[in-house]
Amino acid sequence: MATTRDRDPEGRPRQARPRDALGRPLPYGQVGVEPVSEEPLPPYETVAYARELLDEGRPFSAHEVLEARWKDGPEEERPLWQGLAQLCVGITHLARGNTAGGLRLLDRGSAAVEGYAGTGGPTYGLDLEAVLACAREHADGADGTGSG
Repeated sequence: MATTRDRDPEGRPRQARPRDALGRPLPYGQVGVEPVSEEPLPPYETVAYARELLDEGRPFSAHEVLEARWKDGPEEERPLWQGLAQLCVGITHLARGNTAGGLRLLDRGSAAVEGYAGTGGPTYGLDLEAVLACAREHADGADGTGSG
């Protein structure tokens, strides 16, 4: 028996189920967090909105905002946005209890951000060293080597 996919008004597949703060689907009819737009924002707005979402305990939504920028931004900036999105997904996995997956994504995201930092490209107000230190803190807390 085939299942019918949720679709947006243009007919594209879209998940209509509500989601919790960590992006997990909830049963239809329950109240979840407000979804974020799939439309990319300008770089500074992307950074500000992703920070706001992280402050609200919504790393999965922050990842979605960063991913939209990554897929729409200039090729030379993609490692920055992809790395930041991966860091947010890593934090999401850790919060969901998937330590191995979270650590793997924090490692990939950190490598991408570190590589981008070496290019001298724009950082849009981000202190990439602080971003990397935060990722290390999450990883250390998850693997038991630090205070988290």
